[in-house]
Amino acid sequence: MTYYGSKELAASFRTVRNNTLTIAKEIPEEKYNFSPAEGTRTVAQMLAHIAVVWRMQNQIHIVEHCSDLKNFDFFGFLGPLRGEEEKPRTKDQIIDLLTKEGEKAEAMLAGMSEQLLGEIVTYPPGMTPATKSRFEMVMAIKEHEMHHRGQLMLVERLIGIKPHLTRQMEERIAQMQAAAK
Repeated sequence: MTYYGSKELAASFRTVRNNTLTIAKEIPEEKYNFSPAEGTRTVAQMLAHIAVVWRMQNQIHIVEHCSDLKNFDFFGFLGPLRGEEEKPRTKDQIIDLLTKEGEKAEAMLAGMSEQLLGEIVTYPPGMTPATKSRFEMVMAIKEHEMHHRGQLMLVERLIGIKPHLTRQMEERIAQMQAAAK
């Protein structure tokens, strides 16, 4: 019996993307060129990266249906993707990109069969682990976004914004304390 499949993964991804969209909307457009340190992505670049990087998983699992990643051209795929991340966009264009790409990623995740998710993919020689299930690999779409969203929440703090998830938690704690009195 499976308790967590493609539908649950898609719904969980949607929650993650909605939180990313909230952050993207809360950061003022004049801060989209902010970079927390030399050599790091700007807010705009990080949001664009979050929006499009899922395409690699789609390419591997759906388009090419790779079972051995030694045959996947990572650099050939990631080069153009990097150009997509660095393309100048307005805040509204980035939010639109996050929304549309999120819908596509969610649809891909929701449409993956249990059989497909259970397939094993071999990694190139020397990588650890040597294999992963497709399920583990597509979980990375959500995990990767959460990693970058954590960075964006720190950026929010640096530019004087209390992240919405922190505000929500503080509200719940205040309600619980009020109810306890």
